[in-house]
Amino acid sequence: MEHTWRWFGDRDPITLAQVRQTGATGVVTALHDIPNGEVWPVEAIQARQETIEAAGLRWSVVESVPVHEDIKRGGPRRERAIAAYQQTLRNLATCGIDVVCYNFMPVLDWSRTDLSYRLPDGTWALRFDADQLAAFDLFLLRRPGAASEYDAEQTARARAVFDGLDDAARDRLIDTILLGLPGSEERYTLDEFREALTGYVRVDAEALRANLASFLRAVVPVAEQAGVRLAIHPDDPPRPLFGLPRVVSTAEDVDALLAAAPSPANGLTLCVGSFGSRPDNDVVDLARRFAERIYFAHLRSVRLQDGGRHFYEAPHIAGDADMVAVIAALVTEERRRVREGGPRIPMRPDHGQRMLDDQFRETYPGYSLIGRLKGLAELRGVEQAVQRLLPA
Repeated sequence: MEHTWRWFGDRDPITLAQVRQTGATGVVTALHDIPNGEVWPVEAIQARQETIEAAGLRWSVVESVPVHEDIKRGGPRRERAIAAYQQTLRNLATCGIDVVCYNFMPVLDWSRTDLSYRLPDGTWALRFDADQLAAFDLFLLRRPGAASEYDAEQTARARAVFDGLDDAARDRLIDTILLGLPGSEERYTLDEFREALTGYVRVDAEALRANLASFLRAVVPVAEQAGVRLAIHPDDPPRPLFGLPRVVSTAEDVDALLAAAPSPANGLTLCVGSFGSRPDNDVVDLARRFAERIYFAHLRSVRLQDGGRHFYEAPHIAGDADMVAVIAALVTEERRRVREGGPRIPMRPDHGQRMLDDQFRETYPGYSLIGRLKGLAELRGVEQAVQRLLPA
């Protein structure tokens, strides 16, 4: 597989020179300074590409070209935003960049409740706690209608969590949940978040799924003509949050989105951690079942707690997922592609514990240097072993 590294541009505290020392050969990045719904100019793409290549690396995957909220909810800027998305795909293809990771999660790209969960070995990990999220929803956000979505037991647990938080802990929980995605423009205040949620009051799972299908029917033919492969990222976590639906959470969801726009350009990012944070998902089966349409892989793993209500991000090969079997499935598929003259599968070590010197430097949550370096080394070792042991 092609070993890649996510880099957030010039604002990233990790430099391209450091990325090259990790053993990665490809960079996964985006033009985060361009507002969602606007066209990425060829000149801007080429400038970023030249910066990466000057460091001895290549721009392997775009992560991501964000999907404008009006596309997701069917708002007034929908057609204009789709046209901009189509042109951005053409411009990326002009520059020779042919894999685009994106997601269709409403409002927030991912949600965690703790960015520094201490593990027994002293490292820090990202964690999601359903009770903390409910405490935020019910007693800090005070979302209209939220009370009807939690049963008495869930509400009592949330109340106990909330009562145990001092002012500083409450502020920290708010900041953590509203963080969004590193490099994105979605960094909300509580009032802004409440306002953003109102745009989805009439958008249920069926409507969101229909909007995704409509988006795919518009952009997939453009991607196919341009030679670009789209790779949708699953929901993180794969469950409804704040009354918002999630429609890329299960194998059935993937079947539906692939069927909505049948084309080799319509594919999947296999995020082992995202799919794996739902107990009824079998990530090895997902890797095998959708192997032909997996165009990018995020290799991280989680540990489920309390039956899957909570989870934390474990070391890359020490979580609940059978990472050896996942990598074996990807290597098997990659061998098939290479025999047919196709491309390798880019993968990256997604997230990583904050450890050693990383605990004393600022990095984007989940995107520490040493934790990901350790993860990449472990994953490369697993891949090397799989390559040797699988029949030729």
